[in-house]
Amino acid sequence: MIDPLSDLRLVREATDRLLTAVAALDNAAVTRSSRLPGWTRGHVLAHLSRNADALVNVLRGRPMYVSADARAADIERDAPRPLAGQLDDLRESAARFQDAGSVPADWDRTVELRNGITDRAARVPFRRLIEVELHHVDLGIGYELEDLSKEFTQRETDFLAQRFRGASNVPPTRVLTPAGEWRTGGDEGPEVTVSGPPAEVLGWLTGRREGAALEVAGGPLPVLPPL
Repeated sequence: MIDPLSDLRLVREATDRLLTAVAALDNAAVTRSSRLPGWTRGHVLAHLSRNADALVNVLRGRPMYVSADARAADIERDAPRPLAGQLDDLRESAARFQDAGSVPADWDRTVELRNGITDRAARVPFRRLIEVELHHVDLGIGYELEDLSKEFTQRETDFLAQRFRGASNVPPTRVLTPAGEWRTGGDEGPEVTVSGPPAEVLGWLTGRREGAALEVAGGPLPVLPPL
């Protein structure tokens, strides 16, 4: 069951961890490559700040971004900033998101995200938690998928299994970890079983690991659509 107020608390805690970790960097470290192709750590931090403001727009019934081009331009504009500017923006945009989430509202209402995707407003805080936690890992500064909480890893695995369910370019797939079992992918063809530690499965589902540590039966490891 989704509890948006509890998720807002988790977002605040995850943001505090992120801010503490980023504050230990220096200006040079911010300009170095992240784990995301083509992005420096500054790009990742700028994206996190602009994503917070974009989700404020969603909660307030406005378009998430003016356009895809404007989204990309904002990230490019903000990526080169020194550490102090990145930290201030992260902190202030996170506070704006918390303020927007604290306003009494109908959490069962439908909201629109990017590319026409819709969801319940109640899931917006968890979507923000995904951004903060996974992009903290993407910075490559000592926070790994194995450091994510068991609850988050299980919820994100469930979230992505649902996202890929019905994808015609993914074979029927059974996903197994010690924490649970999921089915995803399309309906045509033989079923593939993918199993392994929760962090390794999550890394494969999010495109952050190639899946070499996973066990696969019934066919090759499925190639998943990009997120």
